[in-house]
Amino acid sequence: MDPGDLGEFVRVRRTTLCPSDVGLTGGPRRRVPGLRRDEVARLAGLSPGYYARIEQGGEPRPSARALTGVACALRLSRDEYDLMFRLAGRTSPAAGHVEPALLTLLDRLTDIPALITTGAHEVLVRNAPARALLGHSATTPLAAHTGAGALHRVRFVHPALGLLELDSGSLLTPDGAQRLLWFTARPGSPAADRLRLLSVIGLQEFRSEVSGAAEPGV
Repeated sequence: MDPGDLGEFVRVRRTTLCPSDVGLTGGPRRRVPGLRRDEVARLAGLSPGYYARIEQGGEPRPSARALTGVACALRLSRDEYDLMFRLAGRTSPAAGHVEPALLTLLDRLTDIPALITTGAHEVLVRNAPARALLGHSATTPLAAHTGAGALHRVRFVHPALGLLELDSGSLLTPDGAQRLLWFTARPGSPAADRLRLLSVIGLQEFRSEVSGAAEPGV
């Protein structure tokens, strides 16, 4: 396989997305169409340089983990996911593709922490509030309730916001292979105000990580 084919595929897909498609705000002075390379790299959990090499054909055989991250960041369909792996000369692992229905829900949960995991609790993709919460907090489960629709109370200790006691809910795919997990605060509680601040912190952290370098061209 020609690495340039893979690079062209992900580049074209990147330019067809707008920030709101992946739960981001556009911001001023965007000089290129679609998402920036830095944004895709961050969403995929990759360094900007590594992702740039994929687009430019300089990474002839990206790892399966890297490809799965790119697929999540670019919101690829099942067919697009399979095609990307073929272009990379790899066999597509069925378990790595994020269910589109869960991604659609995740993209709409912009003001609360939410993430998608496998049945084995491997994180596939997180929104900005979840990155801010899970990347900086110590967690302690307060109570675990079983049963359909039950919530779990979890205590987070965030270095900037302090204690947040949150309820977590989840939604499984029919086959149980993937789960959408989210965290909410009880209305009127101290955690509710802190959770609103967390959403702001999450977006600020994301922007600070992608704004250091000049905006890449296409």
